[in-house]
Formats: sequence, structure tokens, C-alpha cells
Amino acid sequence: MDISADQPIFVISVAAELADMHPQTLRQYDRLGIVSPSRAPGKSRRYSQRDVNMLREVQRLSQEGVSLEGIKRILELENQVAALQNRIVELTEELGRRPRSVDSRIFAAGAAGDVVSLARGQRPRPRSQAVMLWRPRAIGQ
Repeated sequence: MDISADQPIFVISVAAELADMHPQTLRQYDRLGIVSPSRAPGKSRRYSQRDVNMLREVQRLSQEGVSLEGIKRILELENQVAALQNRIVELTEELGRRPRSVDSRIFAAGAAGDVVSLARGQRPRPRSQAVMLWRPRAIGQ
């Protein structure tokens, strides 16, 4: 039987013992929004293995002198980084599924200094063929 790390299976007393904390500390972290467990139908807290691991991380940071507000902010930023990493994976996979010809546009500087879109293998027109929009004058003219 394979149990997911996100499966809420531990009651508060077991989670507290696994995290080497007092159950009241877990209640306080829940109230502060630091570690928010799932709720069973009877409103009792149910902690997953991921929650227990997070409680251990909170304890480690607290012992290093980080305030509870600092810990909360660190956890929020870690969650944001994880979400962004997941998004990068999604976008990379999507990009890999696209045909290459769709994404093969090339941009270059045109003769007048503007940005031009070119097909693959095409080059911008040489300056001699381009219309001169500005010509420097010699000194004394």
C-alpha cells in the first residue's frame, strides 16, 4: 500500500509526537497560518507527512532564531518558488509539443534601424538597397 505524502492521516497528538512538539504548538501554528492541516468531517485536524516535515522545518528555523512571522514569510516564498518551478516545467513541456516551424521567426535590425521580422534563412536588405532616411552632411556644407 502506497501512501501519498499529502494524505492527511495523523491526528494532532501523533503529528506533535512525530514533530517533537507539544500539540498546543501545532494549534498555534494552525491559528497563525504557518502549518494548516486538513480537517476531518468532525472538524478535527489531520496532518499529512508533508505537514509533519514542514513542522520540523518550522522548529529548525525557530531554533535558529527566526521569528514566527519570518518563518511564515519563508514558507510562503518557498511555496511561490515551487509553484513557479512547476509552471516552468509546464511551459517547457508545452513548448516541446509545438512544431518548430511555428516558432522559427527571426528578428533583425532593418536598414533604417527598425526591427524587422524575417523568415528563417532570409537576410535583411543591404544598406545600399535601402532608402536613406538620413544622410550626414560634411562640415562646412
